[in-house]
Amino acid sequence: MNDLKLTVVIPAHNEEQNLPAVLTDLASELRQSGIPCEIVVVNDNSRDGTAAVVQGLMAAEDCIRLVNRTAPNGFGRAVRTGIENATGDVIVIYMADASDHPIDVVRYYRKIEEGYDCVFGSRFVPGSQVVEYPPLKLVANRIVNKLMQWFFFVPFNDLTNAFKAYRMSVVRDCGPYRACHFNITIEMSLNAIIRKYNIAQIPIAWTGRTWGSSNLRLREMGRRYLATLLKVIAERLLIADDLLAERLAASARRESELIEQRNRLRTLEQRVSEIEERLPAVEPLRVAPGREAA
Repeated sequence: MNDLKLTVVIPAHNEEQNLPAVLTDLASELRQSGIPCEIVVVNDNSRDGTAAVVQGLMAAEDCIRLVNRTAPNGFGRAVRTGIENATGDVIVIYMADASDHPIDVVRYYRKIEEGYDCVFGSRFVPGSQVVEYPPLKLVANRIVNKLMQWFFFVPFNDLTNAFKAYRMSVVRDCGPYRACHFNITIEMSLNAIIRKYNIAQIPIAWTGRTWGSSNLRLREMGRRYLATLLKVIAERLLIADDLLAERLAASARRESELIEQRNRLRTLEQRVSEIEERLPAVEPLRVAPGREAA
């Protein structure tokens, strides 16, 4: 029996064409897997019929919820709103453009059940499948992710991908989040990394969008990613100091406990000696030869 409730957060900005298939397929996969869940669609100030589409699907799928946002819009703001409205024990950020695959949500959940705190999907490891990734974005992706791998000494090679799973306890510990746009992807993942959470990386499938245009703008995101990286680096230094202080305090506590135990042992030995000194000498009973004691 699945005890962990799953919340799938889907930020949606002008995604009326993609959402029917995305929500229907996702809800069907989760239902077949027997995972207790809710799908929280955050309508991020859309100008099309996104809200109406979601409301129409809610009648058929009771796991779907709609949360409407007003301006200013932004992917990060929508994710944060989704987190605030989530009621699950596990949270997955899922794209509204049909690029992510429902079966991978199930695989994320199973990994969390195994005991992991976070699960990062990668489109660039053996076993992954990528279809129609824009060449320019692919080059930028590989450069940025490789730099973060080197700097943070981690094996995770797709940190900019939003599609990840976290225990809600991790999300709360790593927050509050400040990123307003796609830079929230690295804010969430890097904050979990620097706090030494137990993270799994698995291959996933990804398909380029077939309708609409991406809301990600490389030029705009460059400075935002940089600002987020600097923030996380500063936080890592602070956390390192905190961890060192905690280790020193723990070491001091252990030393104090050992000293206290030694003192208790000495006190006990002294009391035993005092009791032995107070006991009268007892002569052993002598038995005459050839006779047994009565």
